[in-house]
Amino acid sequence: MALLDVNNLCISFGGLRAVDNFNITIEKGELYGLIGPNGAGKTTVFNLLTGVYKPNEGIIRLDGEDITRKSTIEINHAGIARTFQNIRLFKNMSVLDNVKVGLAERYKYSSIEGILHLGKYKKIEKEMDDEAERLLKVFDLDGEIETNASNLPYGKQRKLEIARAMATNPKLLLLDEPAAGMNPNETGELMDTIALVRKEFDMTILLIEHDMKLVSGICEKLTVLNFGRVLCQGETRQVLADPEVITAYLGE
Repeated sequence: MALLDVNNLCISFGGLRAVDNFNITIEKGELYGLIGPNGAGKTTVFNLLTGVYKPNEGIIRLDGEDITRKSTIEINHAGIARTFQNIRLFKNMSVLDNVKVGLAERYKYSSIEGILHLGKYKKIEKEMDDEAERLLKVFDLDGEIETNASNLPYGKQRKLEIARAMATNPKLLLLDEPAAGMNPNETGELMDTIALVRKEFDMTILLIEHDMKLVSGICEKLTVLNFGRVLCQGETRQVLADPEVITAYLGE
């Protein structure tokens, strides 16, 4: 059974079909790319997968469960986490506390215990601190746990956003243009980070990206979108060799 199975997904805005009969199947453990020009509908697909938008038609199944009409919180609990093209961190919070936000749904104590620091509060906070630090070590951010997120270099802010998403313990990680705004060195480090996340957590990853070096270097399969419709799907090498893809999307 595929981890993600999307069938005939459609959504319209003001009579315009933004996504039209979108289909994708992603197996557990795959690193899959979603590419296409600006305005092709890639982020709209991510918003449909995460419950930001509700489709007009179609079905989304995660690990066999129909999540099509669930809320964003319910979908996150079901096992989908994401990052955004424009980094969304709590920039006035520390690196550690940003990751603890991702952990919060998995650790519970009452409001009174939290306000008065009673009962389970200290024990749970210590467990969250320890887990957050272990996760940050994977991303080589454990030396900056007290640093405000806003004071991190851009590339490390990207890493922190991925670390926070991973703190929710997802089955599927969605990365929306993670290399946007990065220089070549940062992009290389990002590729290493994505490969590490996949290996360390046995993670299934779907990413939107314009950087073809990154896409060809790490993605096993690709789907190409144009005007909300699938132009081409398959193994990365085959897709990137398709003359229509080369002409329309790679500018060659």
